[in-house]
Amino acid sequence: MTKKKMGLAVKVLIGLAIGFVIGLIVHYMPKGSLRDDILINGVFQFVGQVFLRGIMMCVVPLVFVSLVNGAAGMGDIKKLGKVGVKTMAFYLVTTAVAIVIGLGMAFLINPGIGLDMGAIEAVEVTASEGKPMAQVLYEMVPRNPIQALAEGNMLQIIVFAIMTGIALTMLGEKGKNVFKLFEDLNELVMKLVSMVMLLAPFGVLCLVARTFGQVGVAAVVPVLKTVAAVYIALGIHLAFVYGGMLKGLSGLSPVRFIKKFFPAMAVAFSTASSSATLPVTMDLTINKIGASKDISSFSLPLGATINMDGTAIYQGVSAVFIAQVFGINVTPVMALMIVFSATLASIG
Repeated sequence: MTKKKMGLAVKVLIGLAIGFVIGLIVHYMPKGSLRDDILINGVFQFVGQVFLRGIMMCVVPLVFVSLVNGAAGMGDIKKLGKVGVKTMAFYLVTTAVAIVIGLGMAFLINPGIGLDMGAIEAVEVTASEGKPMAQVLYEMVPRNPIQALAEGNMLQIIVFAIMTGIALTMLGEKGKNVFKLFEDLNELVMKLVSMVMLLAPFGVLCLVARTFGQVGVAAVVPVLKTVAAVYIALGIHLAFVYGGMLKGLSGLSPVRFIKKFFPAMAVAFSTASSSATLPVTMDLTINKIGASKDISSFSLPLGATINMDGTAIYQGVSAVFIAQVFGINVTPVMALMIVFSATLASIG
């Protein structure tokens, strides 16, 4: 009788739980060389950063290669256009819905009412000046694609990759050898991702342990209502919006989907980065979920950059939180402006 091998999702979940417990234990240890230098800024930081940098190492080549594959793999510019329009519409709608849920939860919980501002340490922050919309749009076109790749400018990489994929499609037979090269490169990058993911349980453990070892639980108490509003809104969006669409449009069980997709969720939780999670998302979507390779290669890199629903929810809750702290009444018109501006702000 063969013993069943433990899956990656279970290993990552165990690592997440152990990291949380170890982090709290370390946080309440006496300050000193053992706690601060050897554990928090030593072992935890080293292992966590090795894992995180390994994932980030794969992000830029994965986004570029997979988008070229996805765009060229459609085989038809009209089909690519239809998929692109549907993808963008889906992303914008779900982001707007996410903000509405975030606002609704914030109005229900009222995170900024009764908050003692004296309990929060003041930090001076200089706000960056916003760019005009026209500048944002034309800066998406890279003057130097190599520089965009080297700097990890995702919007420019996406534009360059899609244009390259369209050019390959227009070349027809002449572009088949180049397309085959990109398919092989995609397989190579995915193999790199699977190698890095062997470290995932330990990387997640150390990232979580370091975070809670540094701040503990007490650090979030002054803004606990805000944190609760964000996470409840995230849960509602995941369970009812995405879960409902998953069941209604594909017939897949949301519970089974989450079980297969948990490693990506754990990496997202521990790194707080859509880009860092993308290699894991790509691997699971294609190899575990069985989604179309061309559609996944096209839509997922786009989604990691312009479909940040979690960020949108956080921005919606934060807007209400700040307004309530300073006694500002959020009118329906102001709420609509928050939905519009947060949808745009969540892109990139």
